[in-house]
Amino acid sequence: MNLGQLLTQTARLFPDRPALFRGEQTWTWAELEQRVAAMVAALRGLGIRKGDRILVQSRNNVQMFESCWIAFRLGCVWVPTNFRLTPPEVAYLGASSGATTMIVEDAFAAHADAVRAAAPGLKHIITIGEPRTGEHSYEQLVRSYLGAKAEHETVAHDDPLWFFYTSGTTGRPKAGVLTHGQMAFVVTNHLADLIPGTTERDCSIAVAPLSHGAGIHALVNVARGAATVLLPGEKLDPEAFWQAVEKHRVTNLFTVPTIVKMLVEHPTVDRYDHSSLRYMIYAGAPMYRADQKLALQKLGKVLVQYFGLGEVTGNITVLPPDMHSAGDDDPNANVGSCGRPRTGMEVAILDAELKPVGVGQVGEICVRGPAVFSGYHDNPEATAHALRGGWFHTGDLGKMDERGLLYITGRESDMYISGGSNVYPREVEEVLLTHPAVAEVAVLGVPDPKWGEVGVAVVVRREGAQLDGDALLAHLEGRCARYRWPHHVVFWDNLPKSGYGKIAKKDIRQQLFERGDLRA
Repeated sequence: MNLGQLLTQTARLFPDRPALFRGEQTWTWAELEQRVAAMVAALRGLGIRKGDRILVQSRNNVQMFESCWIAFRLGCVWVPTNFRLTPPEVAYLGASSGATTMIVEDAFAAHADAVRAAAPGLKHIITIGEPRTGEHSYEQLVRSYLGAKAEHETVAHDDPLWFFYTSGTTGRPKAGVLTHGQMAFVVTNHLADLIPGTTERDCSIAVAPLSHGAGIHALVNVARGAATVLLPGEKLDPEAFWQAVEKHRVTNLFTVPTIVKMLVEHPTVDRYDHSSLRYMIYAGAPMYRADQKLALQKLGKVLVQYFGLGEVTGNITVLPPDMHSAGDDDPNANVGSCGRPRTGMEVAILDAELKPVGVGQVGEICVRGPAVFSGYHDNPEATAHALRGGWFHTGDLGKMDERGLLYITGRESDMYISGGSNVYPREVEEVLLTHPAVAEVAVLGVPDPKWGEVGVAVVVRREGAQLDGDALLAHLEGRCARYRWPHHVVFWDNLPKSGYGKIAKKDIRQQLFERGDLRA
């Protein structure tokens, strides 16, 4: 099945029910279906064909919400970006994906120019807002083709649907290829394990960019006809959030632990009625126990945790509401666990020889099953490494108890998670090293009570150079997305090295605390 059928099927069942809210605006399922069909007809008229890649750079809005369904219906590949990325970062995504079309909000004109310069195959720029010379107006295309028939492209199970960009600890971001068949399983699995019993009477709210996890969650709600609320502002306003929950009787949402913490600590949590909320799903990082207990006290048993990576679209483990408890002595608290294997998925803890380790022993967390991606676009070496032995290798270390519950103990890679976003130190280090006063640098993540983890940059200045932390961070402006910036900068005379001359981050981490540069 072409995954785009999910929207069409829902629109046929519930044409007049609300599908999307943003501020005072409401769109019904029939209206969204008609708008998507119009854009599909328009893009076919521009020569866009099955297999083409459509890059999307936009904040959350109705056009961003529609863009995935347009791509799916065309049999094209949806390539959404995190809108906070800089123009050079988005230019790389456009070039490496082979994008032929870019849908871009007019606030990101510099991004469009950067992609145009970097991606030789780019033929069309479709602008949300006011187009410039040579660009198409998104809304004008919708108006011109409204009422057009636009059939769904026939696709196979393994046809690519979505390039989900992720990164390794070295090199550039990689595009994980998600397929129509794989994502049909993921949607079904999310409905079974994360928001069971969801119907057209439910409602979701998006508090994160639709380009990643929140976008996957939106697909799931569309499949059951549950409306989605888009917050009108770019930054999360806790009071506006709780107002929307009360107004729209929101029943589910996907978020990250830092956002859960922000929402339940805000005084407005007690001013608005949130009794409709049934599932507050959090992922992307472990949640501190104190934050978990406060959320349970404020909201009741609505927390759902899952563990997963983009390459398996979140489908590794789940800790449902009845496996959460605010009582530390309650056997249902499962403190420290990220849950049981997802339905239809197999999770194992393997040693270096790819053999299972014993109960309670630490090894690499590996997973196999229908949710595993088909590989990395145009990167067979990385694909072979990630899928060696028939398992997807997460790069995370963990252990399982006798019940099969998973506990994450650490990471093989240097990647850390800050505010629910993956940060890959190598990418930040490479930008910092372009500063003429920087001789060496190491970036690593350390615990932080607000963000989960934040970055620390340990810098060695070039001989005779003058450089302070503010000047170094200023160098990142326009070169690196702000969520990747280190929160702390310290200067050392040299960095510890291994016997092979490599920077030893384990020793750096230890010395940071021994020297008093950071408190334990």
